[in-house]
Amino acid sequence: MKSAITLCQVTEAAVGPFVFHDPLPEAFAKAAALGYDAVELFLPGPHAVSIDEIKSLQAEHNLAIAAVGTGAGMVKHGLSLTDPDPSKREEAIEFITKMIDFGGQLDAPAILGSMQGKWGGDVSKDQALAWLAESLTIAGARAGRHQVPFIYEPLNRYETNLINHLAEGARYLEAHHLENIVLLADLFHMNIEESNVAQAILDAGKHIGHVHYADSNRWAMGSGHTDPAPIIAALKQVGYTGYLSAEVFPLPDPHQCAAQEIKAIKQALS
Repeated sequence: MKSAITLCQVTEAAVGPFVFHDPLPEAFAKAAALGYDAVELFLPGPHAVSIDEIKSLQAEHNLAIAAVGTGAGMVKHGLSLTDPDPSKREEAIEFITKMIDFGGQLDAPAILGSMQGKWGGDVSKDQALAWLAESLTIAGARAGRHQVPFIYEPLNRYETNLINHLAEGARYLEAHHLENIVLLADLFHMNIEESNVAQAILDAGKHIGHVHYADSNRWAMGSGHTDPAPIIAALKQVGYTGYLSAEVFPLPDPHQCAAQEIKAIKQALS
């Protein structure tokens, strides 16, 4: 397993769980200085920064791109895959596919989190889940062009009412025969929803393709009451070799947060 840290360039997400909000040259330099293997990018959109600039920063600092987020589609543009307005759903999937293409040029998968939306009002649960499956089919195929997977993230009940548990997500992928889609195991969401985080990882098994490594309070690991040992053991048991990515609040300040997180990741993997 490898380490990654979140870099955010979306002003609307300034109070979100992202560690570095500096200009990208500074953020890349800070991540490299602390010993991270990769960065996870949260950008305003697919044209916010050039591929050449990202590749130049990668080469300068020897950092991979672990993943790219699509959440700006929701927090900045108000787009959702379960919007009752078909034109809005079309805009949402267009935003996501463009982010897939952006990430694909960097050999990085894109993540679907908040843009999945929720059901309610005029949209039934069955309808919302059907729209989600249609969108994931498109996303999986688009990501496949770049030989990367597409990452779907089950969120906690306060953020979506679609899929809240890893095992539920795994069953959904299998029931809808969704190809080239993997699950994101976010330990903060799982601490809310799962009765046993390590067992949930074992149950989802091969479907896990990315991990957000956050403590129970969404600070850096070691700041809350999560015991990482059984979680790491479960990830090793299912053969997970991807990133442990710091999608956490930059508290008590970004540097201390980032330093604590990389220390916790190295300790967990030693």
